[in-house]
Amino acid sequence: MSLWLCLRFEQLPLQCLNRCEQQPVAVLAMQRVLRANDCATALGIREGMGTATLRALAGDEPVQLLERDEQAEQRCLQQLCCWAYSITPTLHTWRTDCLQLEIGGCLSLFRGLDSLLAEVTSGTGSRGYQVQYGLAPTPKAAWLLSFATGETPLAIQQPLTERLNPLPLALLDEFAATVDSLRRAGLHTLGDILALPPAALGRRCGKGFTCFLQQVLGQREDLQADYRPPDTFSDEYWFGYEVKTNAELLPAAQLLLQSLCRFLRNTQLQTVEINWQLTGIDHKLRDICVRSGSSHSDWKSWYQLTCIRFEQLQLTQSVEGLTLNCQQLRPGQQDNIDLVSPHHQREPLTGLLDRLRSRLGLQAIEKVGCRDEHLPEFALHVSSEYSGHERPGHDRPDDAREPGGHCAQRPFWLMPRPQPLRLQRDRLYWNGALDLVYGPERIEDNWWREAVSRDYYIAESRHGQHYWIFCDRLARQWYIHGIFA
Repeated sequence: MSLWLCLRFEQLPLQCLNRCEQQPVAVLAMQRVLRANDCATALGIREGMGTATLRALAGDEPVQLLERDEQAEQRCLQQLCCWAYSITPTLHTWRTDCLQLEIGGCLSLFRGLDSLLAEVTSGTGSRGYQVQYGLAPTPKAAWLLSFATGETPLAIQQPLTERLNPLPLALLDEFAATVDSLRRAGLHTLGDILALPPAALGRRCGKGFTCFLQQVLGQREDLQADYRPPDTFSDEYWFGYEVKTNAELLPAAQLLLQSLCRFLRNTQLQTVEINWQLTGIDHKLRDICVRSGSSHSDWKSWYQLTCIRFEQLQLTQSVEGLTLNCQQLRPGQQDNIDLVSPHHQREPLTGLLDRLRSRLGLQAIEKVGCRDEHLPEFALHVSSEYSGHERPGHDRPDDAREPGGHCAQRPFWLMPRPQPLRLQRDRLYWNGALDLVYGPERIEDNWWREAVSRDYYIAESRHGQHYWIFCDRLARQWYIHGIFA
């Protein structure tokens, strides 16, 4: 069964511009009051008033007057769509201040209507919005019921017509001429016109009006273009009080990251970078960028990196709002989880590197990589750039033997340049005498430019230290090249 939830943001023109409740604020449209906050309402300021009446009522009380910004309203509505997409993939905007969510198909995901409504209430409240609900089998009926009072908007167990009957015809403002005609005829509520025969109503009110009523009652299909998620993500949290410590930012950051990662999972996207924006009480902005070495959609990993960055913050002023922006989205898929042996799972190297970089700086961590070269001094390279799609090391092959059971065939550390060894009475010396314990391993390369031919050995000192040495077959000279850990 189809079930629609209408979220009507009546104060959106005001709340998208100013959420201050400490002083009177009013939004104007065509030199008349469109919306006013509680402080302004307490002075007697009402919607539809002209500016002259407003100033007379305010007296000496300073009132902040703002011009309506319809683009800002749409931006906020799109942010709300991004958030609501994590609840249901079937939604669309309605008029200039409403979201219509089809929730019948996702009730089982939230384990019932009550928990879903609690999630919606928490999500809209944390973003600083006042919302009116309407719940019905059709989107237009849900919108109409968002104007009802008491328990009627959410009383889905009652028949739809019983819930609609008390609503005034004035709500149908897009049919103003028809509504005026009906009011002159003594019809004032939806119940009055729903009681009329459909044929007579169609002749009196026209096709558009009757089609609207049929869509309200579910007698005619109501086709609307579903919301399509954008290529970017933006969401915000308004505290409602002055935040003065870094720790107070973390619960809001967690909620925003959970919203982001639900959005990423639903859209099968991932990201390597998120951006935090702190809004101060003076409305100045501060940007904080958090990067990861690999693209993913795990909110816990992003939360760990965010905590590290927030620990380094020095708040010079109180924070009023927190915004999360994500511009670099890319296609991806979820990592496979080992359900058989979870205890043997190890933390990915990228997670460790991300935390180290967040704490120490992007250039503090270097990566050792391999090149397709035979000569050891050219085969390894060190770089400060790290890509999560590359592994910084290679697993030792199965056939790599460990001579003596205590060291591998390749040393941990290579000298910048091979150092000559002293040969005396057929014995090699490097800080004492050396004994050959493994080898030789012949490496020949660079024949097209300057031929190289070496026989590599593992040598052991009398203290048990192992060295990687070679004999230059062309120069007939011994060198030490590396030291084993």
